[in-house]
Amino acid sequence: MSENTENDLVATDPGDPRRVGPVATGIVGPTLALVAVVLVAAALRPGATSVGPVMAELRHQFGLNGAVAGLLTALPGLTFGAIGALAVALARRIGLTAGVFTGLVLIALGFLLRTFTGSTAAFLACTLIGLAGMALGNVLVPAWIKRHGGGAVTRLMTAYSVTLLIGAAAASILAAPLVRVAPGGWRAALGVWGLAAGIGLLPWLVLTLRERRDRADRAGAPILPPSGSLLRSPTALALSLFFGMQALNAYAQFGWLPQIYRDAGLSGEAAGALLGLISLLGIVGGFLMPVWVERSADLTAGIVGFGVLTVGGYVGLWLAPAAVPWLWAGLLGLGGWAFTAAIAMITARTHNPHVTARVSGFAQPVGYVLAGLGPLLVGVLYQVTHGWTAVLALLVGTAVVMTVAGLRLARPTYVDDEI
Repeated sequence: MSENTENDLVATDPGDPRRVGPVATGIVGPTLALVAVVLVAAALRPGATSVGPVMAELRHQFGLNGAVAGLLTALPGLTFGAIGALAVALARRIGLTAGVFTGLVLIALGFLLRTFTGSTAAFLACTLIGLAGMALGNVLVPAWIKRHGGGAVTRLMTAYSVTLLIGAAAASILAAPLVRVAPGGWRAALGVWGLAAGIGLLPWLVLTLRERRDRADRAGAPILPPSGSLLRSPTALALSLFFGMQALNAYAQFGWLPQIYRDAGLSGEAAGALLGLISLLGIVGGFLMPVWVERSADLTAGIVGFGVLTVGGYVGLWLAPAAVPWLWAGLLGLGGWAFTAAIAMITARTHNPHVTARVSGFAQPVGYVLAGLGPLLVGVLYQVTHGWTAVLALLVGTAVVMTVAGLRLARPTYVDDEI
């Protein structure tokens, strides 16, 4: 371990030198850290969750068939997987803070530019740029929190998780109304989130400039990986699968749940509001899950609950989607607490911030690749079967797999010890 690295870590268990934790460095104060985390988290979901409620308008504008629409809903997961896998390597070269700042620049640029095009290819390309920025933030922000959080890691992870969900909910709820009332229709409904991402650039620019003056936070030092392959860690593998299955369900819901409700006879506004309900319920989980994961000796009951609730929501959508639509959305929203539990496990199942960065850069990309395949398969199945029965059966199966993988994470085990 390098001298800089040793200076950045303090032992949390004198009897075990592997068990180390982060201390805040001089570039970050507690208020600035909280503001920066909240603003970047607010930019990491709306660019994806605002697409589902306006899918009908996008299909009309660009002439998208079911397969291409499925690809559009799959892009977040696929991009998060591909670009997220490169995020740790990028941060070694330019620093964690500069990596997050770069992600925000790409988000603002991509999601603003896509509102000015009439070309399908250009729209998809600009969407990819914005999603690439989101991928960097997804992987690097948890490691940044572990690195700079000091004694407030759980508080910052809670703020991060809650703000992710607020951003997702706001985009889902506001998308359809903005199409109706804002000049530009769907362009305004999507472009506003690029502008919102630009607000977060200022604090991260300040932090990046400070980082350049703080050599201890540069390049490889913050995330120098210890030896040992993550493939040897059952906890890392289970976390990847658990994260992947919950992300697959989340992005299938973001992309297609409004269409399920619209096919059942609900309006676009109602469908978007129901998707927003799922995200709003998740906000409660965002407050509770980081503390629950950090303090509980056994998570078995909660993990089984995530699976049961999710399966119940899909069965209800299959049998009577328009009868009590709020109930099925509510069950899925509560089952979606698995998301904030999975995010919390990235820091809770690691000791060393270097390992946190590696696990974040491993579990999230692997998980998001699985997530990207889900919405794409949903689009293809819907196109082939002209209905939702096969789609919902598939999603029930993924909820079962998620539960099985989660049970491996139910008791505290640490990736550091396994590698």
